[in-house]
Amino acid sequence: MKTLLKSSVAACILFITIWSCQKVPLTGRKQFVGLVSNEQMIQMSFAEYKGFMDTSKVISANASDAQMIARVGNRIKTAVENYLVQNNLGEIINGYQWEFKLVQSKEVNAWCMPGGKVCFYTGILPICKDEAGVAVVMGHEVAHAIASHGRERMSQAMAAQGITQLGAIGAGVYSGNQQTMELVGQVLGVGTTLGYVLPNSRKQESEADELGLIFMAMAGYDPQNAVAFWQRMAEAGKNSSKPPKILSTHPADETRIRDLQKQLPQAQKYYTAYASKR
Repeated sequence: MKTLLKSSVAACILFITIWSCQKVPLTGRKQFVGLVSNEQMIQMSFAEYKGFMDTSKVISANASDAQMIARVGNRIKTAVENYLVQNNLGEIINGYQWEFKLVQSKEVNAWCMPGGKVCFYTGILPICKDEAGVAVVMGHEVAHAIASHGRERMSQAMAAQGITQLGAIGAGVYSGNQQTMELVGQVLGVGTTLGYVLPNSRKQESEADELGLIFMAMAGYDPQNAVAFWQRMAEAGKNSSKPPKILSTHPADETRIRDLQKQLPQAQKYYTAYASKR
């Protein structure tokens, strides 16, 4: 009976995998996202984000650094949304409610949850150096949300645990199911004690690098600043016994910088197009 059940679950997951793939904008990569809806992902993300901000030291929106984070975020958000709408991809951002917050922390990190919830830690600002450096990080983090990386990780985690119903995660959260809540915390958590946070894969990180380069260029930030930023970040990792979390699952420094240099000509086209409209 157990063998039959496992076979049925495996067959169901295989079937769902076949029909529930979508393509990432611009890169065209096929990804498996169908075990949780975008609406469910966003709802869980908003709750997790609020919980984190309620227990963190959020820098006042009137502070100059916080204003810079919001300014860069909104500029990139507007450029990306315009691109998606113009290319009939506006459904990707349905339900998004963008927020760009700066939190007091020595940790060198930044992240973006599904639905457009962005957080920068003050610890990363010295490496950013200026607004262009912030744009490099912002483009990369926004790319994770636009490329549905969180939803992809959630679907993969659900498949690994044999959860095949689209509503299973949401139902589990609302009923207080511990296993389900831990899974949500592992995928979305930033300060959660429910479990470790499932990281983006290196494939996703490389994709966020590529998209981030284009997104910052769309917003009028010179993409050539990306190489210098990641060189500084790599140096920070070498000079620390505990490398920045933002580097934890990223490609090797040399590989990343080499890939960015290869991608610069494509991103430069978007930067030139932005400049021609000014």
